[in-house]
Amino acid sequence: MDVDEDALEYHEQEPAGKLEIATTKPTNTQRDLSLAYSPGVAAPCRRIAENENEAYQYTAKGNLVGVVSNGSAVLGLGDIGAQASKPVMEGKGVLFKRFADIDVFDVELDESDIDAFVRCVAAMEPTFGGINLEDIAAPECFEIETRLREKMDIPVFHDDQHGTAIISGAALLNAVEITGKTLDDLRIVFSGAGAAAVSCAKFYVSLGVPHENIVMSDIDGILSEERAQAGDLNPHAEPFARGVEGGELASAMEDADVFVGLSVGGVVSQDMVRSMADDPIVFAMANPDPEIGYVEAKNAREDTVIMATGRSDYPNMVNNVLGFPFLFRGALDTRATEINEEMKVAAAEALADLAKKDVPDQVRDAYGDQPLQFGPEYIIPKPLDPRVLFEIAPAVAEAAMDSGVARTEVDLEEYRESLEARLGKSREMMRIVLNKAQTEPKRVALGDGEDEKMIRAAAQMEEQGIADPVLIGDERQVEATTIDLGLDFDPEVVDPEDGGHDGYADRLYDLRKRKGVTRREATELVQHDPDYFGSVMVEQGDADVFLTGLAHHYPSALRPPLEVVGTAPDTDYVAGVYMLTFKNRVIFCADATVNLDPSADELAEITRHVAALARRFDVEPRAALLSYSDFGSVQTAGSAKPREAVSILHDDPTVEFQVDGEMQADTAVVDGILDDTYGFSELDGPANCLVFPNLEAGNIVYKLLQRLGGADAVGPILVGMDDPVHILQRGDDVKDIVNLASVAIVEAQEK
Repeated sequence: MDVDEDALEYHEQEPAGKLEIATTKPTNTQRDLSLAYSPGVAAPCRRIAENENEAYQYTAKGNLVGVVSNGSAVLGLGDIGAQASKPVMEGKGVLFKRFADIDVFDVELDESDIDAFVRCVAAMEPTFGGINLEDIAAPECFEIETRLREKMDIPVFHDDQHGTAIISGAALLNAVEITGKTLDDLRIVFSGAGAAAVSCAKFYVSLGVPHENIVMSDIDGILSEERAQAGDLNPHAEPFARGVEGGELASAMEDADVFVGLSVGGVVSQDMVRSMADDPIVFAMANPDPEIGYVEAKNAREDTVIMATGRSDYPNMVNNVLGFPFLFRGALDTRATEINEEMKVAAAEALADLAKKDVPDQVRDAYGDQPLQFGPEYIIPKPLDPRVLFEIAPAVAEAAMDSGVARTEVDLEEYRESLEARLGKSREMMRIVLNKAQTEPKRVALGDGEDEKMIRAAAQMEEQGIADPVLIGDERQVEATTIDLGLDFDPEVVDPEDGGHDGYADRLYDLRKRKGVTRREATELVQHDPDYFGSVMVEQGDADVFLTGLAHHYPSALRPPLEVVGTAPDTDYVAGVYMLTFKNRVIFCADATVNLDPSADELAEITRHVAALARRFDVEPRAALLSYSDFGSVQTAGSAKPREAVSILHDDPTVEFQVDGEMQADTAVVDGILDDTYGFSELDGPANCLVFPNLEAGNIVYKLLQRLGGADAVGPILVGMDDPVHILQRGDDVKDIVNLASVAIVEAQEK
């Protein structure tokens, strides 16, 4: 099956198309319906009639964009008409929702007359918080956008013009930095003089490129004053007409620093690239075939050619999805009256800055065959990088406020956190802990310190201000890896083999001499096993936190901390907890990694641990001890253990959280079952701390919830240790390491 057939099958699957309407309020009872529609709906209608701005409070207007087209210039298809353009406009809506959580109505207008088109769109202003014009032919698109911006008091943005300008502008900023050139000295040549090319040229001027340094050409050659006087040019391209007679693209490219292609494939040869200035910048963005192929351009010369295209199969793809969702997000959230030049520049600069930061593992995995480190092959972020949302939208929001087009102010730090929450409940929960960690950073020792992921995690901890990381490993190897990664990071490294840690060997010997460990063995363990070294380091107070296990089997990595650090006072057992986050719910699951078949006493202690952990995330614990029995409905040895553990907890006056059981899993998490059937329960709502009767059940359930239930998992979080120690899972990514470090730092603060 070819791509066309795959796409047709994809689009026609029930339900047809790519978008649907979903309700955001309960509609389960007669009262719900009376509030949603008649008679209750009259109340918000009256409020909005008195003050139209209250539409943002009582309706979805503030998060709703209209994607509007007449289908006169659909990318790669041309003038196919309004109806045929609908799959493209639906697709645009998918991107808005996927990348910025913005809802969309796609509107296809069967109208080619400019006056009529403008009247239609302007009349829809009460519906939308913003308008994204799409796939409208030039030069009509220029006038349509200009007139709608004048008529409407909401953002109007023609993505085909400005999207490419913003993304390629970000690429230009970084390409100039890499080559050591400056914007005010650049000579830029354009192939193409349509809407996107004119918009890009104007935007580059906004970034600092002198207007007179830009040469533009079309199919008939260089845009000259002679051609302008003859009426041969699009009026919107006339400002870029040069005082030259004739001339072709090849001659214009001689000694040029930058080539920008927004025309047709194959119009640039290797000789033309060779004629450019040293270390040329080539943005060949025609789709699907660029003006010159990536490989051909790179091979045309021996110096550095920084190349970008519109294709996803080569580095540096100029993709508009890096721009429009986040521009509108920032504009909508400040209720901006327009998207102005300041907001577009802010977006480009924020994108350029993001490309210089370490790339998350989930993005690296998605683009495994491409280099993702700032340099000639990586000058703009990837569309699947989740950080684009909470880097670009705040920059746009700030620019909207600073330039005076925002109708509401936002606190930028709180706004950034709210954007992270849009990406998932786990980000929202981890932000709580990260904020706490930042108030009092701690010294974090990291085993497996030579591992690339551990080094990147250490750099992120320092950058986020949550820790003073210490990498345990060979200093020369750590330094070499740090340089290879291109990190601006000078880590502290402790090498167990440098012979200066006799005190650690003495301490390990003292702790384990009656457990069969000799003085010589203690020395060897400290020098050659970073898990023992790090455990002694934190036990002696030379570090506040220890993380390890990235390259070891979990039980093997857990043994040294248990032997050296041990459990907390008045604590006999440790446990492994996973925090599972769903769209609107958080559940802590214990024990999933440590205790095979816990007794009633162990279950009671594990419950205390998981309740304390929940409070670290500002979650008031409601704990349920699970079984296949509900409150004595089954009398077996298996159901008796959690029942006895609950009795121990209820009899303990120091327990200040809700706990009950034994109960079945659905009883624990479904509010109606507890209320209707077991009204006597100590829980006043669904449980958020689930304690499993054994390791087997806990491990199976958390993995099923993660894989089939769509939960995000944070953990395993080791609870019950005397000092904060966590054992990573093999295969954990950098985000997991930083998350666990944050949890441990907050624990260290509490101690």
